[in-house]
Amino acid sequence: MEQVLNLLLLRFGLLVGGLVVLTLLVFAVAVALRRRGRLGEVRRYAAPAARAVSRGLDARGAARGRGAPRSGGSLAGAALRAAARHLDDDGRGQRGRGAGR
Repeated sequence: MEQVLNLLLLRFGLLVGGLVVLTLLVFAVAVALRRRGRLGEVRRYAAPAARAVSRGLDARGAARGRGAPRSGGSLAGAALRAAARHLDDDGRGQRGRGAGR
């Protein structure tokens, strides 16, 4: 029993460690892009990709019978929709370039 618990704890630690490393890597890339002034360009490409992946996850969840698409879809799809909304904003809560009109 102790070996099983140790194995589960080790697996959990590796999973959390991997997520921390991935988060730090994404943050470092975002900082580097911002310093070079290319963050806006990457945002324009990333938003449609995030929306497409979100729709795909929702469709896959609906096909497996995990809820109707109108009820919000999967949790991962909802997270990617939120990321796409954030990427569509310019980081100041304004939509696109013509939001100040």
